[in-house]
Amino acid sequence: MKQLGAEHIRDLCAGAAFLATGGGGDPYVSMLLAERLLARHGPATLIAPDQVPDDFLVVSIGMVGAPTVTLEQLPTEDEAINALNRYEELTGRSVDAVVPFEVGGGNSTIPLFVAAMKGIPCIDGDGMGRALPEAQMMTFPIYGAHPTPAVIADAFGHTELLECTDVHEFERLIRGKAVTMGGMISSAEHGMSGKSLRRSAVPKTISFATRLGALLCQHGGTIEAIMTQLTRLFEDSEYGLIKLLFTGKVIDTERRIVGGYDIGSATLQSLDNPACRMELMIRNEYLVAKVNQKVVASVPDLICIVEQETSRPLNAERMRYGQRLSVFGIGCTHHYRTPQALALTEPRAFGFDFDYVPLEEL
Repeated sequence: MKQLGAEHIRDLCAGAAFLATGGGGDPYVSMLLAERLLARHGPATLIAPDQVPDDFLVVSIGMVGAPTVTLEQLPTEDEAINALNRYEELTGRSVDAVVPFEVGGGNSTIPLFVAAMKGIPCIDGDGMGRALPEAQMMTFPIYGAHPTPAVIADAFGHTELLECTDVHEFERLIRGKAVTMGGMISSAEHGMSGKSLRRSAVPKTISFATRLGALLCQHGGTIEAIMTQLTRLFEDSEYGLIKLLFTGKVIDTERRIVGGYDIGSATLQSLDNPACRMELMIRNEYLVAKVNQKVVASVPDLICIVEQETSRPLNAERMRYGQRLSVFGIGCTHHYRTPQALALTEPRAFGFDFDYVPLEEL
């Protein structure tokens, strides 16, 4: 077991924002919230998936909705803990550990401070190894965990129990609830045994994101200067591969909230060749990257963006005209290489008319 305290949160948030592929919610406010709550309640205990006993009840917890909303409707101290406490009341079961939906963005911090507040461990792993926009795309349901009973909570103290027959119905219902409850809600869901958790979780992503963030924060200069260190770090991880795909400035960006998602696109122009352009398609996360109409990366592989001069990761809602950016492709973990997982996360699952080709083959 490891301890993760307030002093580690800035590194975690930087690494999680990098892995978030543009989504997961801007981590800044969640970072401040986590630092304050961990300083108050003490550090969170991290437990690796392979150390979780079979009979543990593990519940996934995080925020659901359009990340842009969190720039104005800030998360509160008690929203997520209210959801988990209500989950225990309604199910009559005590939760033994919590696990993040995703390592991405602000959702990486929420289970940590909830675990510290409850005095239970947080799993050093998550259900995506990145961020993705829909519930059925998490590894937990792909590997057999049922999403409900689930409890959702909003910033005003309202809670609600959700029951569904399958994860697709759950995604439709919770997305609609997020829209009607302010655009962003907290959810305690996908209760599973320790045995199920070990089979489905992407392991050690919280500790990996913390190491990644430490590298980015300690460097603070142009991203090219640490490519060797980044390459080594990813080669020794579940991801394996990282490639610099493009460096350019934003010349056009457009986003809108549709059905509880941030939908949009962006165009980058090469700093070396004005005729060379990258197009990004966004649905909360960066889903597809094309250079001069040729696909260079797509889901479920990761498309990650940093500010070129500072190495700071960039969430999609923070993208603005004129920013100079470096775009990376990162290989997805083996959890998303199965036919069952690809059916839910490949480009065609998002309406794009082409098949997934692994990053290493492009």
